[in-house]
This record gives sequence, C-alpha cells and structure tokens, in this order.
Amino acid sequence: MEERKRYPVEFRGGQWWSVVPMLIFLVFCVVYFVGYKVFDMNALAVGGFLGLLIGALFCKTYGAYWDAVLRGIGSSTSVSIVVILLVIGMFTKLMAISGVSQGFVWMAHMVGMPGSIFTAFTFLAACLITTATGSSIGTLTTVFPILYPAGILLGSHPAILAGAILSGAIFGDNLAPISDVTIASTTNQRFRTKEGYADIAGTVGYRLKYALIAGGIALVLFAVFGGGSGAVMEGADEILQANMDPKGLIMLIPVAVLLFVSIRTRDIFKAVTAGLVSGIAVGLLSGTFGPSDILGVENGAATGFIYNGFTGMIGICLFCMALFGAMGVLNESGTMERMIQGICNSRFARTARGAELLIGLGSMLTTLLVGGVTSASVLTFGSVADELGARHQIHPYRRANFLTGYANTFPAILPFISAFIFISASSIEPLLEEYSYLPAVTPLQIFSGAFYPMVLFVVLTVSILTGWDRIYEGPDGAILHKKP
Repeated sequence: MEERKRYPVEFRGGQWWSVVPMLIFLVFCVVYFVGYKVFDMNALAVGGFLGLLIGALFCKTYGAYWDAVLRGIGSSTSVSIVVILLVIGMFTKLMAISGVSQGFVWMAHMVGMPGSIFTAFTFLAACLITTATGSSIGTLTTVFPILYPAGILLGSHPAILAGAILSGAIFGDNLAPISDVTIASTTNQRFRTKEGYADIAGTVGYRLKYALIAGGIALVLFAVFGGGSGAVMEGADEILQANMDPKGLIMLIPVAVLLFVSIRTRDIFKAVTAGLVSGIAVGLLSGTFGPSDILGVENGAATGFIYNGFTGMIGICLFCMALFGAMGVLNESGTMERMIQGICNSRFARTARGAELLIGLGSMLTTLLVGGVTSASVLTFGSVADELGARHQIHPYRRANFLTGYANTFPAILPFISAFIFISASSIEPLLEEYSYLPAVTPLQIFSGAFYPMVLFVVLTVSILTGWDRIYEGPDGAILHKKP
C-alpha cells in the first residue's frame, strides 16, 4: 500500500512497463534515421506522442498516467526549454540568410589558401557559424554546398574536408550558448546549495577550455592531413567568384554582440534580443537583406526569418514536450528513481572519478540509442547525471560539460547510426550532380576525417582520470577546487 501511495502510476505486469513510451520513441529514431535515412524532428515528436498513447494502454491508473504526462510537460524545465528554443530560432534563421559562409570563402580566396590550410580554415569557419547560430544541422546544410566544392577546387582532401565541416558543426553544438544541446544540459543540472539550475553563461565558460584544447589539436590535424593533390583545379577561380561575398563577414557583428551580452548578463533572453536587434540593424544598413526578409507576406503566406525561425523550432519543441511527458511517467511510476539508485549504488559510483566516468558512458550509450541526436540523449540521461554527480558534490557546470561533451564524441559520428553523418553524406550527394569534379565520399570516410569529436573524447577522459579541473559545488553554488 505504501508503494502505491509513493508511486501513483502503476502498470500491468510491473512498473518497468513504464519504459514503453521511451522505447517506442527509440524505435522511431532507428526507423527514420537508420532505416529511411530521414532526419525530421516532427517525425520524432509524432513518435514521442504515439509512445505516450500506447504506453497508457498498459497502465492500471489511466488518469494518474496522463496527470504524470501533463506534469512532465508542464514542468518548469520543459516550459523554459520550449520558450528559449522558440526565441532562439529567430536568431538562427537570421544568421542562415546572412551569407557568412560566402564571406569566409571570399577571405580564403583573397589570402590564397592551399588545400590543407583551407581544410583547417573550413573547420574554423564551421565552428564560428555553429557557435553563432546554435544549429549544427543548419551549419551542415548551409556550409556543405559552399565550402565543400570550394575546398575541392583548392586541393583539399575530400573526406577530411567533409570531416572538418562536421567537426565544426559539433564544436558549436557543444559550445554555443543558444544551442538546444547547451540549453538542455543546463536546465537539468540542479544546484544543491541554492535554488535553480546551472546558468548557460557559467556552463559555457567552464566548458570553453575543453572545446578550445580539443579544437586546437584538431585544427593542427586538419592543417597537416587536410590536403589532397595540392593542385588547384582548372576553372576554380570562376566557380569561387560565384560563391563569395565579403559582405557576409559583417554579420559576425551581431554574433559578437550576442556572445558578449550572454556572458556579461548571463541572461539568454537579453542576449538573443541584443543579437536580433543588432543583426537586423547591421543587415539592413549593409544591404544584406531587406525589410521583407525580416517579416513579410508572400502569396498569402507569412514569410521572413522571424516567422520561419519561430515555426522552424516547433518540431523540436513538440519533441521536447513528448520526451518530458515520458519522463513524467518514469518519475511518477518510480522507474526513474530505481534506475538512478541502481547506477548511483554501483561500485563505480563510489568515487567522484567513477561517477564522472558513468556520466560519460551513460551519455554515450543514450546518444547511440537515439541515433546520435544529442539533444534527445541529454534530455533523457540528464536527470541520472544530475543525481549521480550531485552525490559527490560535483559542480553542475562540470556535470553538464561531461553530459554534452561525451554525447558529441564518437556517438555523434558513427557511420550508419549518427544523424550527423547521414546529414553530411546527404548534403554532399546532390552536389555531385551539380559539380562534376566533386568526388563521392562514404559515411565511413567522413567519420575518419572528423578529428574534433575524437580528440574531445580524449580530452574529457584525461580530465576525469587525472582529476584536472574537477570542481565541486560550495555554499550558494560557489566553485570549489577541493571537495568541501
């Protein structure tokens, strides 16, 4: 009787049937990403809500089940993520139409970069673009059509050039203050000595050193191994001229404004507002876009990056809502508590080092299960990482760093499993018909050239094993370098 009062949601055949909604969601991930090779957040949202409907059929307490779902969806964490994503979507679309990629091509051409250096430069450009937009998928789909053909013309190694673009997208996905992955990781790592969750600015500031160390090593590797034949192809100059525009570089100004305000105020809403206002002003004054590109009507339908950015985030917002609904069921059926207790009471979790290794391993395994969708894995495993690390008073910044960091290592680039690899390969495929000189690359080849996630894995693991930069939570959320 006591157990029923503690866990109001009960299932026929035992409480482990509460994982049915999550399992159906995972099946959707595998079917769409691996089977049909379609990356669609709306489809994942459908899978999530369908899983909730089917899971209810196995529940004894039908009303309590849906109460748990609604409480999960209506939690402060869920609402915060949805609102932030909708606002950030506007800035993401602003950067998508700004022509930053064409600006980078112009810069590289004017300097006269050889193929190997252009590969390293492409990695840097992709890092900046993803950090600015917060969208790894947006970076892959916009950078590949411009920088990949340009790099081949300049003599870059095809597989390593593709790996450089993918690496840059993952770099920004892990670091950008407006990335859905960053937002997800900070909003589920709670402070224990004060109210609230890890703030975005503090989390990004802490993980910056890890990203820069791994990024610096990867940059050298791209510069050393990124060259192909070294010969510039005939007719390259004409093709490059058609894909370059120095005006695009001026749009880095709103990026700098957003990052500055984010770090200074630690308020993502102020940062996005400052970025949008400055971006619109710079774009209009420079002629990068016109008023109708901001918000307008065409053929009776709303258009503009404000509208498209908002609606473009609806799929991932619905997906988050479905996932939080499933988490509500897991929490109120007691299943999540059992899972956390099982992991936290294991032999490996007795030390801070062991707890951190379990956070990394759990993040990687969860990311593999959801087809490399890092935001989904972070939301799924985040509560486990939160409790696991908090038991050793590990600071929320460090917990969030390992949660997202390991998700963005090997699970994000494994061939035929990762959505990122699929998107990279599918971005190259249509270019082969447009540019006859482009060589085809396989998912395995793209994986072999994605140096940054591999190096990041090493950097994170060394930090755990040696205890380097391990921080603990002190009074009022203070950072302590020794366990209190």
